[in-house]
Amino acid sequence: MEKTKEKDFVEIEFTGTANGNMFDSNIPEDLKKISKESKPKKTIVIIGEESVVKGLDKKLEDREIGKEYEVEIPYKEGFGERKRELVKTIPLHIFTKQKLNPQPGSAFFMDNAFARVITVSGARVITDFNNPLAGKDLHYKFKIIKKLTNEKEKVEAFFENFLKFVPKLKISEKIIVKGQKNLEQIIIALKDKFKELLKKELIFEEEKETKKEEKVTEKETILNN
Repeated sequence: MEKTKEKDFVEIEFTGTANGNMFDSNIPEDLKKISKESKPKKTIVIIGEESVVKGLDKKLEDREIGKEYEVEIPYKEGFGERKRELVKTIPLHIFTKQKLNPQPGSAFFMDNAFARVITVSGARVITDFNNPLAGKDLHYKFKIIKKLTNEKEKVEAFFENFLKFVPKLKISEKIIVKGQKNLEQIIIALKDKFKELLKKELIFEEEKETKKEEKVTEKETILNN
């Protein structure tokens, strides 16, 4: 039976829990328990690249396709330890200036990070910038659905993992990414990693925007004169 190894591109099904509470899943029946509105998404992981938490990434190696597994992940290999310095006291006026009404349990995006309100006392708001799962051991059940072998699927999965989107591509002897100039440096930075994982050269090709010329009809010309 073939088993998974480092650098394999694999599709997985999984459910994660912490202290018995489910926090993430792409299995429909489990996901409904977290959020009835959410829809499951296909999850492609590149083993060894920490596409998922470090501890789970390690556990995906040397596994059989189609077999279900359950693993325990210590918090240090999950979302890290809980840090006291990330619990901060913020003046209430910082919130009111932004027309926000902080309440215990509510969450806001501040200083480029999510913060959860612990307590509100007078003009002070105690907020927690730790990941809600920091300091918690994790339990995962997972199954590797398949190992990707199709080149197009692997190329697209690479960009989904590293860019969170798939750019315009031309797949041949070399993989050509087409896009605006501001994408070039990002693609250059990914070239070595791309070659390591997919054994092909990654090329950027600038695609300049073409402005559509407005055509004026004879009728419009008459009306404008």
